[in-house]
Amino acid sequence: MQYKKLAQLYEDLSSTTKRLEKIEILSKFLKFLPKEDRDVMYLLEGMIYPEYDDRKIGISNQLAIKAISKATGISPDKVTKEWKTIGDLGEVAKKLFQNKKQSTLHSYILTTEKVIENLRKLPELVGKGTVNKKLALITELMTSASPIEAQYLTRTVIGDLRIGVQEGTIRESMSAAFFDRDKQASEAIQKAIDKANDLAIVFDIARKGKLKGLEKVSLEIGKPIKAMLAQKATSFKEGFEKVGSPCAVEYKYDGFRLIIHKKGKEVFLFTRMLENVTKQFPEVVECILKHVKGNSFILDSETVGFDKKTKEYTDFQAISQRIRRKYDIEKLQEKLPVEVNVFDILYYNGKSLLEKPFEERSKLLRKILTEKKYKILASKQLITDDEKKADKFYKKALADNQEGVMMKNLKSDYRPGRRVGNMVKMKPEERDLDLVITGAEYGTGKRSGWLSSFILSCRGKKKDEYFEIGKVGTGIAEKDNEITFDSLTKLLTPLITSEKGKIAKIKPKIVVSVTYQEVQRSPNYKSGWALRFPRFTALRPDKPLKEIADPKEIEEAFKNQKRNWRFG
Repeated sequence: MQYKKLAQLYEDLSSTTKRLEKIEILSKFLKFLPKEDRDVMYLLEGMIYPEYDDRKIGISNQLAIKAISKATGISPDKVTKEWKTIGDLGEVAKKLFQNKKQSTLHSYILTTEKVIENLRKLPELVGKGTVNKKLALITELMTSASPIEAQYLTRTVIGDLRIGVQEGTIRESMSAAFFDRDKQASEAIQKAIDKANDLAIVFDIARKGKLKGLEKVSLEIGKPIKAMLAQKATSFKEGFEKVGSPCAVEYKYDGFRLIIHKKGKEVFLFTRMLENVTKQFPEVVECILKHVKGNSFILDSETVGFDKKTKEYTDFQAISQRIRRKYDIEKLQEKLPVEVNVFDILYYNGKSLLEKPFEERSKLLRKILTEKKYKILASKQLITDDEKKADKFYKKALADNQEGVMMKNLKSDYRPGRRVGNMVKMKPEERDLDLVITGAEYGTGKRSGWLSSFILSCRGKKKDEYFEIGKVGTGIAEKDNEITFDSLTKLLTPLITSEKGKIAKIKPKIVVSVTYQEVQRSPNYKSGWALRFPRFTALRPDKPLKEIADPKEIEEAFKNQKRNWRFG
């Protein structure tokens, strides 16, 4: 397929904010997309492989600028200047390619196959000369690109496609293209996506127009799936109303999500970001092989840290570095030990359990797991319809240094990647939110040279839409800590998209947790809200952007907070 056809699709999708119009446009495109072009499904999400695949394009803005420069003959400084003015490197490429010399245009007709071929070579390049080789692969594509092709090619390589298409839009477009918008088909497509986590595979089956084919899609050991997410509850009364009564009340652990796959003697560990962290946790692999019966299974768990001397549980921040570090594993293992708390089972001995009721899955889990304190445990659980008993259990969870409790419908199925109402979380009234850093201000005095005041944003209704909600500078150390102004500056610098004076705009990627005194209405921020006295508490490399707070969640926090008489 010619790449210009895909680029035009991107342009058409970008021209409307209405979801139904996007579905109409995309469904017409998918209806005539040949089987051999199924990998275009990945490009629709700005990727080259399924979301779970570790191989990413991984091109920095600076390398993209060099490629635009080489392909157009315009100096990198001028490209950078345009970028700082326009703020969108894709738009910069489109503008500069319009003035490109005709002699260099269309060395050959650019195809989606060639784009995918070149981009898939990028993650494989390692060692000396890698940067130049990557530059050559991108420049080869750019040299043959028209302005609109250059625009979306640039956005693709830097991971900023901006066409406002999410998984749900693609699902409904497949339903419209191959099943005449049948509601049952939409659900079947979603379940197939949940299990395969691969849009190209699901497209290939859906295009045949047979529901039975979609129903045959199964979970695969070693292929990560998305974790099911919970809504919030502010009281046990509200929790019981949402999930039903009686329900399962379980500890909400202050750790990170770990989805565990096992087949034979092989074990795979994945985070909620679908990252493979098997090598980072060899003791967990050993523990699974020793303490969980079954030839094959997929477990959902929360891994928490504890102090080796006192045996007290620690918070997420204390062990977060174990997710990111790929070296000195033995030292970290000794310094930052972990305990796995398993609370669900999604697959067992060749059969998917996603549609089995939670109470049945929970019983099986406790039957096959041999508990070992500070190694692996089944989640602490209480089945009750009594608010007083639930509250007592909740206070015990807090006394054990955990975040709170989960309340779960006993009859509910497991829905990967979805925030469901049949599972809610209850936490103390201390207010906290997960947000993304979208800007920062350079410091002065002893913080000179560092980014020291960080602009926080929540997500909007559209994909890649973020609204500012406040700034944070407290809770970060100057030295002798895991998170310092220096380490944050190094982490954020490659993500800077433009600078104006002391203010830097930053590509939304780094998710952080903050506490705050209260939410206030604010005309100064596009979100319409502002946080009073926010304080940084943790980096959250385990959380994807789609899980940060949105205006609806913030409005709920505003409504539910107890008003402080001093602040109105």
